Amino acid sequence: MAAIVRADDLGKQVESGGQPLVILEAISFGVEAGESLAILGASGSGKSTLLGLLAGLDVPSSGTVKLDGVDIFACDEDARARLRGRLAGFVFQSFQLLPALTALENVMLPLELRGQRDARQQAEAVLIRVGLGHRLHHLPKHLSGGEQQRVAIARAFVVQPKILFADEPTGNLDASTGRQIIELLLELNRAQGTTLILVTHDEALAARCGRQLRLEAGRAVSPRPFTGEG
Repeated sequence: MAAIVRADDLGKQVESGGQPLVILEAISFGVEAGESLAILGASGSGKSTLLGLLAGLDVPSSGTVKLDGVDIFACDEDARARLRGRLAGFVFQSFQLLPALTALENVMLPLELRGQRDARQQAEAVLIRVGLGHRLHHLPKHLSGGEQQRVAIARAFVVQPKILFADEPTGNLDASTGRQIIELLLELNRAQGTTLILVTHDEALAARCGRQLRLEAGRAVSPRPFTGEG
């Protein structure tokens, strides 16, 4: 089966003190549609940089990334943004909710940007699904950290993305709440068939995913995941 996300010889380096600093080197792997993959590594190992490259939010120094068969770095920035809008959802450690909008309005926003008329109904339905039917009209500042992350997850999933990128989604949460958030992500991953790629330093969290890719000093040190053609 072809990979919906594929990296080949992906590298990233920057100048530091007049010398090249290697952040990632020769990363190659693929992820099939519907799989869940955890990218593991200590702070500074390059895992968030890798996630940004996979999503086309950053540009590599070498190598390629294909999303759903499209070479994203053969596209200009506007084309990459359109591709992300069509394929991907995002969940971040810092939630990134708009503070002046209610939970419902935050989740409605990506649907409204697409011009969908039933944005309110869809947003309400997904918020109920993540357990926030009683918090629809609360602003982020009136929600707990776990509730804010649930809103962020609802916002990501409401557009039914093929791929969900999550960067340390439990990093700002206590252990119990973090476990609930991961259960929710994996439940939605299974229910919608969404490909889940998440960055974490939490071994227990990573073990809940179907596969793991471990980075050390910018290189993959775990056995390479699926690398089928596509």
